[in-house]
Amino acid sequence: MPEQPDATWFCETFERVRSEVQKTIVGQHDIVEGVLVGLAASGNVLLEGMPGLGKTLLVRSLSKALSLQFSRIQFTPDMMPADVTGTNVLGEGRLSEFRRGPIFANIVLADEINRATPKTQSAMLEAMQERSVTVGGKRHPLDEPFLVMATQNPIEQEGTYPLPEAQLDRFFYKLIVPYPSKAELAEVVARTTGTVEQDLETVASREDVIRMRAIVREVPIAHPVLDYGLSMIVATHPEGEGSSPTAQRYCRYGSSPRGAQSLITAGKVHALLAGRFNVSKEDLKRALKPVLRHRILLNFEAEADGMTADKVLDEIIGFVDTKDRDPIKV
Repeated sequence: MPEQPDATWFCETFERVRSEVQKTIVGQHDIVEGVLVGLAASGNVLLEGMPGLGKTLLVRSLSKALSLQFSRIQFTPDMMPADVTGTNVLGEGRLSEFRRGPIFANIVLADEINRATPKTQSAMLEAMQERSVTVGGKRHPLDEPFLVMATQNPIEQEGTYPLPEAQLDRFFYKLIVPYPSKAELAEVVARTTGTVEQDLETVASREDVIRMRAIVREVPIAHPVLDYGLSMIVATHPEGEGSSPTAQRYCRYGSSPRGAQSLITAGKVHALLAGRFNVSKEDLKRALKPVLRHRILLNFEAEADGMTADKVLDEIIGFVDTKDRDPIKV
């Protein structure tokens, strides 16, 4: 269990970084918090929204506030895996040497990731899960902290390649970036068309991020709360013990074990932000949609009935809250 000074330091550091990022990002408080939760939980984040909503600016601002090495990869259909990971080249004396690609950074922005072909998208898999890159049979570890933040347009289909389920599963969170309100839009225009520019300061360091991640792992979770979280995971499976009627009707596939790991870890971050040293059921409910909305696969009946992943998850929360379940042994 983290000590009181550690938990206090975590909250103060988190809020300091959030406040600094909000100097350039108008509104979008839930999105900024979600990205920071992914950072603290050592999880990759997928940002989905229309162009011009500040997704790229958010990631760039985060890297400035933390003084971390930032790299932006603009994905296109003609990209090759070596354009991401790097490749072996002939150096002096005709000796082969590895030239690093843009994936070698602390925060990597994978911009419009669904524009790359499946072959190039697969080049991200090892980095996102194993924190390493293998080229020519040699493994090259990535520096910590490492974080991939990818963006994609939800409606553009021409020239895009949907992310395979295996890659989606490697994203800790999927965040839906909404349109700004009229008041927020006015503030955006005022900030970007005037003469005053926001200059971000470094308010935390690489070592602070690593310490935050260590503190998160120390947060305990009581068995009944763990059982509650696992019940929500198994309720997404259309077949098997604990399945909810909604999942049986609308889901083709439910969450993977990575979903359970991500849900518990996100719950620990939310517990710390609430000033608690233990995870509550409310922490897990708060994290459920960003953790699972990209991990459940809906069927044609769901599309016909206008059911979205978030609506399915709302009904699953209600199902788990009301049913009389037997504890899952772990």
